Amino acid sequence: MVVGQLNKILILFILIIFTNQNLYAVEFQGKFEQGSFILGKTEPGSHITIDKKKIRISKDGYFAFGLGRDRKNDVIIKILKDGEFKVFEKKVFKREYKIQRIDGLPKKQVTPPPEVYERIKKDNILIGKARSIDTAYDFFKDKFIYPIDKYIITGVYGSQRILNGKPRRPHYGIDFHAPEGTPVKAMMDGEVTLAEKDMYFTGGTIIFDHGHGISTLYMHMKDINVKVGQKIKKGMIVGTLGQSGRATGPHLDIRLNWFDVKLDPATILN
Repeated sequence: MVVGQLNKILILFILIIFTNQNLYAVEFQGKFEQGSFILGKTEPGSHITIDKKKIRISKDGYFAFGLGRDRKNDVIIKILKDGEFKVFEKKVFKREYKIQRIDGLPKKQVTPPPEVYERIKKDNILIGKARSIDTAYDFFKDKFIYPIDKYIITGVYGSQRILNGKPRRPHYGIDFHAPEGTPVKAMMDGEVTLAEKDMYFTGGTIIFDHGHGISTLYMHMKDINVKVGQKIKKGMIVGTLGQSGRATGPHLDIRLNWFDVKLDPATILN
């Protein structure tokens, strides 16, 4: 009798340990370093907060977030399920970025003329609105593909130019150089949330929503073959590469965002 009771207690103890391990099981894909996209998976039905910001979790337990270019503080991840929670603290590692100094440039190549400020402001509002969309799509959890087949990378995330002694905004994307008119593919399933043919800086511009605040942006397009609200599939031809907007030659500039946090597109491609 005593042995039977002890066995029951032992089994109950093992079940409690097993249940707690499942409750707090969490997996991460991606490096915890500046600029990174992070894909997470935990128990379905959990509630997730990242740095006190509540984020979506898919029906099968996937969630996503990102780390900004210059982030210094650690990431605080809180997982809540059935009234109990676990806190994870992840250190964010620093990256080194390429800095380029160019002097002797004409002023108009460094600072846009005042008459275009209002146009730039309107463009930024449209882009910000598209990036703020928070849908339940979970396309982000799958493998992204490269937007063109043959290319030379001429610009990388995080690099910064100092023009005539004045620091410019860092480059937040990847530049793919290829001949003008090269077909451009969708890197992932999604929905078109912006399709503009002539923005001041970015020229022909498309933004795709991949769910949970994860979006990709294509810049300097020559042709745009999609429209806002259209559902697209990975590999679909969405337009052609160009040199529209403030571009000095034909190339495709790809950006990746988690809401307004600018991430390195290489972290979803590699």
